[in-house]
Amino acid sequence: MAPRAIPWLDDPADFPPASSALDDPSGLVAAGGKLSPEWLLAAYRRGIFPWFNEGDPILWWSPDPRLVLFPREIRLHRSLRRVLRQRRFEVRIDTAFPAVVAACAAPRKSGDGTWIVPAMQAAYGKMHELGHAHSVECWREGRLAGGLYGLALGRVFFGESMFSLETNASKIALVHLARLLEVKGFAMIDCQMTTSHLLSLGAREISRTDFCAGLERWASTNETPECWLGEQIQSIAWNASSTRGSHAP
Repeated sequence: MAPRAIPWLDDPADFPPASSALDDPSGLVAAGGKLSPEWLLAAYRRGIFPWFNEGDPILWWSPDPRLVLFPREIRLHRSLRRVLRQRRFEVRIDTAFPAVVAACAAPRKSGDGTWIVPAMQAAYGKMHELGHAHSVECWREGRLAGGLYGLALGRVFFGESMFSLETNASKIALVHLARLLEVKGFAMIDCQMTTSHLLSLGAREISRTDFCAGLERWASTNETPECWLGEQIQSIAWNASSTRGSHAP
């Protein structure tokens, strides 16, 4: 049987349902389109995100299963609790978004290339300017030591990438993000792809069907984007001596 073709997109209204994604390559939904805010918002609300290499057309994906982290389910291991108590890092939000994206795009020790190509960096930079995209940063002695960035739509945070230049820096950023999102009433963090690193921190896989159903509940609103700069993320109380209950909102 001939492989099934994916649609080429000319308008953001043309996104097919995430359930139409291919099995091989797994999760591929469509190609074409643009990386403008209109296109990105339309895609993310459908459970679809862009991922492609330099020189390739824009490719849109929706994996099944989907890795998610419910903010109350963040897992604090003993060593991570110790780092939290030591307050080794100063945690800031939205003070260095371009630097965080650039650090996430930098070559990794594995030697793998990056999917955060210049066009993606520019697109998410624009989303940050509009208040849709945010960064959580760990600083030490005035130097950016780690962090993460992603998009906030409705009550869902779509995590894009994280990096560490010092041990535990990205974990500390994720812990503070989870606590901040819990305080702000967010329901879910989309981690996109499954990794052992994120599983160890409490993320778990759910079906694409359940994920998209969650988006219908939590990310379909047209709320005005918020500026998170100045959020008192460091002062948010975190009980590092106890664990949260494991339950979805």
